[in-house]
Amino acid sequence: DDIEYKQVTIKIGNGGVVPRNNGEIILGSKIGTKRQYVVHAGQFIMSKIDARNGAYGIVPAELEGAIVTNDFPVFDVDASKIIPQFLVLVSTTEKFIEFARKYSSGTTNRKRIDIDAFLNQQIPLPSIEEQEKILREYNSAISDSKRIEKIIEEYEKSIFDFLQKELNVEAIEESYGGQNKLLFFANLSNVTRWDCYNSQYCLSNRKKEKTIGQLIKNKPFYGAPYSAIKYNGKIRYIRITDINEDGSLTEEMVSANAYNETYLLKENDFLIARSGNTVGKTFLYSSEYGPAIFAGYLIKFELNDKIIIPQYLLIYTKSSLFKKWINSNMRVSAQPNINSKQYLDAPIIVPDMDVQEKIVRYAERIRTQINTLRKDVEKLKSNATIKFNKYLFG
Repeated sequence: DDIEYKQVTIKIGNGGVVPRNNGEIILGSKIGTKRQYVVHAGQFIMSKIDARNGAYGIVPAELEGAIVTNDFPVFDVDASKIIPQFLVLVSTTEKFIEFARKYSSGTTNRKRIDIDAFLNQQIPLPSIEEQEKILREYNSAISDSKRIEKIIEEYEKSIFDFLQKELNVEAIEESYGGQNKLLFFANLSNVTRWDCYNSQYCLSNRKKEKTIGQLIKNKPFYGAPYSAIKYNGKIRYIRITDINEDGSLTEEMVSANAYNETYLLKENDFLIARSGNTVGKTFLYSSEYGPAIFAGYLIKFELNDKIIIPQYLLIYTKSSLFKKWINSNMRVSAQPNINSKQYLDAPIIVPDMDVQEKIVRYAERIRTQINTLRKDVEKLKSNATIKFNKYLFG
């Protein structure tokens, strides 16, 4: 109970093996499943439940000694026969995933692969020399895509740097009183609550001009309690998981198993996630997404566009200024949560309309460049995958 542990999860679609819960180290006393297994760097690991979605990978050095449940079997790779990365790439090809889907059984969301079938599955196996050649070409393309992704990160950062500059606010750490490893200094005039969550003070920004409650026309509205089904081609169902960090939507589309027009979104309706690990995630609806309703873990706000430009609010809520407030105010029980009443008190710096417009224009210009670069990234990754499949399957 008194030992700290790192835990592991695997992203689907060859997304990598990463620390669970954003790398949080957890005391044994807080871990429910007591029978777990130690993993080692370099081992091949898979998720029984998400094998059908390409959840395979290699345990990285930073997760040496981490623990997993028996839903994450690990294997020592015979490097004299196959290079570990090559095995991961083979297991995440569409042909292999078709096999994994065929041999996964159980309830809808908890289908587990048959491990014996996995171990007996035959795969194309070139010589080690050929594997090395194939991986060199593949990794060269992936390296180029990562270089572009770093450029994208810089562009993303430039939007929030521009926002902060136009709002004339100092670095977020300084604006909240200064912080070091041992002490945290807070100006009493900035403290909005005397209780504390997540070991952080709950502060308002000194230059706050409005709360979200002052920026909306009607009361907040909670989303629909429906389940997702296959997209019906008519009404899209927007869930938290469908919203990307930048406020766009994923390509995957689903519908709901029921419909009520009270949940139908209108132009510039603003959604904020209220629960889960993505609490505070935001989305601005536009008719270009087509008819859509929204799910229960999202809250809808109808903005008063005479006070705030909706696109400006979206940019602001992606910044450290807003995320600082989220981290300070979310209540943690079984999972993080911020309710609609709390959101109404969220501080938003609302400059004059001309400043808002200037920030929105800048962000749109940068987003256009980012979208072009993202297409380049996807093209590099897609071509690398196509080439790899061609080497293996002709």
